[in-house]
Amino acid sequence: MNELLRRVFMVDFLKGMWLTFSYQNPKKIYTEQYPLERPMVAERFRGAPRLNINPETGETLCISCNLCALACPENLIVVGWQRDDATRRKVLTTFTYDTSRCMFCGLCEDACPTDCLELTQDFEMAYYSREGAIWDRHRLEVGPTPTRYVR
Repeated sequence: MNELLRRVFMVDFLKGMWLTFSYQNPKKIYTEQYPLERPMVAERFRGAPRLNINPETGETLCISCNLCALACPENLIVVGWQRDDATRRKVLTTFTYDTSRCMFCGLCEDACPTDCLELTQDFEMAYYSREGAIWDRHRLEVGPTPTRYVR
């Protein structure tokens, strides 16, 4: 008889609805106003890549050793270089980084002996086409420029 009354009055259903609506209390709701207020990013977050430059000379710190490309499990980094006859050193000509395939593991950052390649805390990397996800040397040196929204 007790089971029949529980089914007729839908006690389990009402308990579930009470639990669901107990979480809808306006005091407990937290809404982040995203474009206007930037969220806090974790300290160890790995986001958009950047090629660091020497602030004194303005040249890139990359010595074209190709270790970042060898360490990348996705083979998305392409380093182009030429040998300078005067100094007998490699000179970086092209550097491309495909962010559409990157899993942001940080292995390229760890393999770099000069700390020129860095994964920053910038997270806004959405594009309307796949071509926008392939970053060249200039874009990596400048870094991403997040859009500032105003009301």
